[in-house]
Amino acid sequence: MAGLTTLLTFSTAQAASVATAHGEVEVPDAPERVVTLHEGALDAALAVEVTPVGAVTTRGGDGVARYIEAYLEEETRPAIVGVVREVNLEAVLAERPDLILASPQLSDEQYRLLSKIAPTVVPEARKLAPDNWLHEARLFGEALGREEALEKAITRVEERAAAVAEAVEEAGVGGSANLVRWMPQGPLVMSDALFSSAMLAAAGLEVTDAGLVNQGGVHSDPLSLENLSRLEGDWLFLATLNEEGDQALKAARKSPAFARLPVVKSDRVVPVDGQLWTSASGPLAAQAILDDIEAALLP
Repeated sequence: MAGLTTLLTFSTAQAASVATAHGEVEVPDAPERVVTLHEGALDAALAVEVTPVGAVTTRGGDGVARYIEAYLEEETRPAIVGVVREVNLEAVLAERPDLILASPQLSDEQYRLLSKIAPTVVPEARKLAPDNWLHEARLFGEALGREEALEKAITRVEERAAAVAEAVEEAGVGGSANLVRWMPQGPLVMSDALFSSAMLAAAGLEVTDAGLVNQGGVHSDPLSLENLSRLEGDWLFLATLNEEGDQALKAARKSPAFARLPVVKSDRVVPVDGQLWTSASGPLAAQAILDDIEAALLP
């Protein structure tokens, strides 16, 4: 790609080393121009009051996730430098970053190119687990030189979740829950090992995928409306990513199969933002999900 053979050179006056998927990486002591190529990295950066100069779009959108907007000022909004699965290397280069925070899914080829632009921090890829977000957020906090601030953000999440769980128990409104992403091709049951599932569990709900998600999978195959009857949770959290998903859900609500679901009859279906619930991660996302849980169960 033109321009990438004469990449910017970054300072060799590094002050710290962090352990990443690509070994030890030297990072600046106080990075000033950070580019995030992962939604969890953008969340972690903002949680410790670092506003990146560049970021990728959220899944299913053309900008950052809606819950992130509250943490951005118009004059310091990060430039969009790609989408979740495709980074625009020249757009990254144009932002003159001194640190790049990337996803565990970043390809080796892209890492080689990005690491010539600036120190690039990639978390190790882990088997899907509810606490993966903690490992990633802590690495990003370390790379930013804001470990203490990041730990305080995590503690606030833990304390808030414990308080919500206690209130849910006292109100007697807990029980089991299913999380479903509604797509035009059909509903997908989401894994009980996801970040948002972990937040549901921390808030006192028992999350189940009804055995519809293969071990290690993120979600089930698309289901027919009739197969939704296999979901027997006391609560159903329904996530849509975009307008097409919203339209598909509106159509489904008119079907007899949907109307027969016990959670529909008991009015315990909770529509939620798919950008937040099935794509995001990090301390700010955790607080936003807890907001939704509290509003639904403890109005």
